[in-house]
Amino acid sequence: MRLFAKWHIWLGWLVGVPILMWTITGLIMVWHPIEQVRGDHLRIEREQALLPAGNPVPIALPADGSVQFQEMRVAMQNGRPVWFATHPDGRVERFAADGTGVPLPAIDEDYVRALAAEQIVGGADPVAVEQFSAEKAPFDFRRPVPSWRVTLQDGAHIYIDAQTGEIAAVRSRFWRVFDFVWGLHIMDLQEREDTSHPVLILFAALGVLGSLLGCVLMFRRRKARVKT
Repeated sequence: MRLFAKWHIWLGWLVGVPILMWTITGLIMVWHPIEQVRGDHLRIEREQALLPAGNPVPIALPADGSVQFQEMRVAMQNGRPVWFATHPDGRVERFAADGTGVPLPAIDEDYVRALAAEQIVGGADPVAVEQFSAEKAPFDFRRPVPSWRVTLQDGAHIYIDAQTGEIAAVRSRFWRVFDFVWGLHIMDLQEREDTSHPVLILFAALGVLGSLLGCVLMFRRRKARVKT
């Protein structure tokens, strides 16, 4: 039991800081409902637009197979049906689904501003509108796709996919705080994605071992007091 007590003390010194960090970061992450963290309160609720009768109209592709798509889906956009065609390399193109099949123009700043004003609370008066390439995606977006970022007055970031013209992510200020403490929680501040790496597993295992030793010592000491 004395040996267990020594191990418990040394493990306490070793894993005390990580355990305190996990507790604090866990408290911060549950401070707000997850819907608020995701920015759902910034989205303007709208009725889902239905496709008109007779739509969508298929796109005529070359018979020689020179043009192929990995995936195709259709949705209403700006009051008209639109095909979203995904190439094997992940690139997405938009085509009119009203029978013409013409390629739709690229997403520009005017489109982005109009979309933010229509679908986001406070989106009608943004602080800034910026465009990013897939290779230089902002850290709080972390998706390898070209995008537009609309910055709101309260500091929230609205990301719009530059290929599809759809809202890809809403990053509130608290989301960025949540993201940082999540990185601390899993001990991965660079990518904030790896939840199973040697450092985290080692400290978690040491924390479990220290807790078990503490339980053993607690019951042993309680039994000793009863005997006396």
